[in-house]
Amino acid sequence: MTALEKRLRDTSAIGVFTKLSLKNQVDDLLGRFRTFHEGHGGTTLAKLRESYDLLVLKVVSLLQDKDAPLARDVFSSKEALWNLLADPVKFKTLGSASTRRLAWRRE
Repeated sequence: MTALEKRLRDTSAIGVFTKLSLKNQVDDLLGRFRTFHEGHGGTTLAKLRESYDLLVLKVVSLLQDKDAPLARDVFSSKEALWNLLADPVKFKTLGSASTRRLAWRRE
């Protein structure tokens, strides 16, 4: 995952402003997962999955024309990352005081 994160951070296939927009979307999604795992809020795992899938597909679509190998690798890592996010124990291991950001969140 670390290599994939670096590749996403360093790719020129996604512009700076788009990366900032994705950062906000990732932060929002991580917050929704955190709330879900704490037992607060009215969301469901199915709704989180839908949001997650849409975000991953958005990233893949942004990459596919200018960095196809990275797009393929992001897509093929989709289930492994979902398993980390959906499992409350694994989710807690993503970070301590501040949750580790998904790859495209970093600049």
